[in-house]
Amino acid sequence: MELLLNKQLDELKAEKDEFEDYFRNTIIPQLFIDKNLILRKFSPAAMKQFNLSADSYNLPISDITNNLRYPSIIKNIKWVMATSKILEKEIQTTDLCWYQMNIIPYIKGKNNEPNGVIITFVDITNRIKDLKEQEKLIAEYETLLDTISHDIKNRLTGMMLSIEMLKESDFDDKEELRIDLDSLERGVSKINLIITELFQSRNQKYKYEAVDDLLNIEHILEDVKLALTHEIAKTSTSIKLDINCSEIVFPRRQLRSIIYNLVSNSIKYRSLERIPEIYIKTVQEEDYIIISVKDNGVGIEPNKQKNVFSKFYRITDTVEGSGVGLHLVKRLVTNAGGKVELESEFGEGSEFKIYLKTKCKDIFKPIFRV
Repeated sequence: MELLLNKQLDELKAEKDEFEDYFRNTIIPQLFIDKNLILRKFSPAAMKQFNLSADSYNLPISDITNNLRYPSIIKNIKWVMATSKILEKEIQTTDLCWYQMNIIPYIKGKNNEPNGVIITFVDITNRIKDLKEQEKLIAEYETLLDTISHDIKNRLTGMMLSIEMLKESDFDDKEELRIDLDSLERGVSKINLIITELFQSRNQKYKYEAVDDLLNIEHILEDVKLALTHEIAKTSTSIKLDINCSEIVFPRRQLRSIIYNLVSNSIKYRSLERIPEIYIKTVQEEDYIIISVKDNGVGIEPNKQKNVFSKFYRITDTVEGSGVGLHLVKRLVTNAGGKVELESEFGEGSEFKIYLKTKCKDIFKPIFRV
């Protein structure tokens, strides 16, 4: 009997030593926490996630500080022991590394009830970085497609307006006919340019990268005014400029799209009670060049202002539009490290302030062509 007992004790000791050797030698961060939430074993690799030492054994897990940006670990341990289910979480440590944390029920005995949990951590930092890069790329392509479709739609809208004016024109007025035909020609040329650039970019190493240029803001404004010639003339809109900062380093098409959308919206949402007036001002404040577009239009109700930058959101159905313009403005600006501010008084008008980060005029960095 004594020999049998000694043999069983030796077997238990061997199992215990094997269990401890496993935790000492594994390169995977692991902890064994019993059903009373006491830390019984841990691998040295777990010291990156928890502040552990030789004195940490047999301490409540709640007394051991950790380096996880995740406050619910004890709650999750209790859930695993209560349900006997495995829990998987992607968590981040304070050094900004990412891990997949698995909390696995430790089943002991014939009753299949958990006697604690094993917690493991698998480093997934590189995978998370790859996913974030993919998400960024998808977001950039989405912005690209929105921008291209919006640019083409705007051009087509202008061309349709020119066609309507041609139908109503007196063809004896050669000058008016020439202006309308010039507008149509510019629209067709612009759409052709957009499509050509899109096809050419398929053969380039850096697809759709936005190339920073040293731009003259007044030239961009003139281009926008030219594109909106008919809209400005039809509504008798007055555009006044106060340009205190003329130069900016920014992708040309993106800046043009930002200003075009803001000016176009000011015309669309004009008040029928007064002649439309748009004030465009540029100033430099610290690290930002601020472009302000202010109008005396219908304004935006306070409860709608927070939604105007949402994709497909429209303030009213009485004005033609897709609800993409302001969303694109916000996205292009924030992607470039800037911000957009809105001040509006319903019935009086709105002011959009675009804050664009200043960049060195001598260094142009490729970002993302749209």
